[in-house]
Amino acid sequence: MNLKTKIKAIEKIYQKLSKKLESCALCPRNCQINRLNNELGYCGQGKKIKIYSSFLHFGEEPPISGKRGSGTIFFSGCSLGCVYCQNYKFSQLNNGRMIEEHELVKIMLNLEKKEAQNLNLVTPTHFLPQILKALKTALEKGLRLPIVYNSSGYEKKEIVETIEPIIDSWLIDFKYINSETAKNYSNSPQYPRFAKNTLSYLYKQKKGQNRLNRGQIPPIIIRHLILPGHIDETKKILVWIKKNTPEARISIMSQYQPYFKAKKIAHINRPLNLKEYTQIKELVERLELKGWLQEYKPQENLAGVHFKKQNYT
Repeated sequence: MNLKTKIKAIEKIYQKLSKKLESCALCPRNCQINRLNNELGYCGQGKKIKIYSSFLHFGEEPPISGKRGSGTIFFSGCSLGCVYCQNYKFSQLNNGRMIEEHELVKIMLNLEKKEAQNLNLVTPTHFLPQILKALKTALEKGLRLPIVYNSSGYEKKEIVETIEPIIDSWLIDFKYINSETAKNYSNSPQYPRFAKNTLSYLYKQKKGQNRLNRGQIPPIIIRHLILPGHIDETKKILVWIKKNTPEARISIMSQYQPYFKAKKIAHINRPLNLKEYTQIKELVERLELKGWLQEYKPQENLAGVHFKKQNYT
C-alpha cells in the first residue's frame, strides 16, 4: 500500500471507528458507554488519550527490537485486566498522563528521529480512533515507520478486519485456551474464542508472508506467557498453533513473576520452575515451531514494573 492510499485508508477507518466511542464497542466488553462524554468503561478510559511511557524498547522479540530498538508507546488502561499483569501500574492502576492528539503525533515523529525500528503500539484498541487520527497526521508529516500492533489477543474480529490493511505486523498474545482459566485470571471466559478467531483470521490474511527475508518483521508473532502450574494449558495452545497457524512465528515467554494480585493466589504465586520450562521447551522442539523461546529465568528488569513513567521522547 503506497503512502497516499494508506493515508486515505486510515481516514476512512477513523471515520468508521470514531462513531463507536459514542456507545463504546471497540473491544469484546461492549460497555456501550459514551466516552465522548468521558464516561468510563471497563478499560477505565474516557475521551482523551492516556500514555504511561514511550521509549526505544530493546526487550521485544529480535526482529521487533532489532539493533536500534522498537519505538514503543505504552497506553494506559486495558480491556482485559489480568491478575498477574506486569504492566498493572498503567494497565489497571491507570497511571500515566492524558495527552492531546498533537502530542501523540510528536511522540511518533520523535521515535522515528531516534531511528526506531518501528512504531510499536502497546494495548491500543481502546484508543484506536484517537490513535488513527494522530497516525494520519504523523504520516502526512513524514512518519515512515512500520506499524506494530501489540495486543492482548482480546479483540473483536470486526475491529481487526477493519484495521488489518494498515498494520504491518501483529504482535499478539494467545494467553488462554480454556475458558475457566481465562475467567479465573482475566475475568474473560470468552477470551479463547476471541483470540482463536482473531489469530485464524490474521493468519489467513497473512499466509504466504511468513517466510521472510533477513531483517524483515514477521507479519504475525504469537506470544504466550507460560503460567506456573498451567503447563497443560500451554501445551494445548502450542498444539493449536501448530495445527491452525503453522507458519506464524511464536514467542514463548518464561518471565512470569507473581505481580499485582497474583501474590495472593496460591496456584500462581511463584515463578516457573525448571521442570515446567523443560517440558515446554521439548514440546516446542518436537512440534518444530518457528520463533523464540525465552531463556529460563530471563532478566526481570525488562518487565513492565520497571518501565519509567512518562519517559516521553
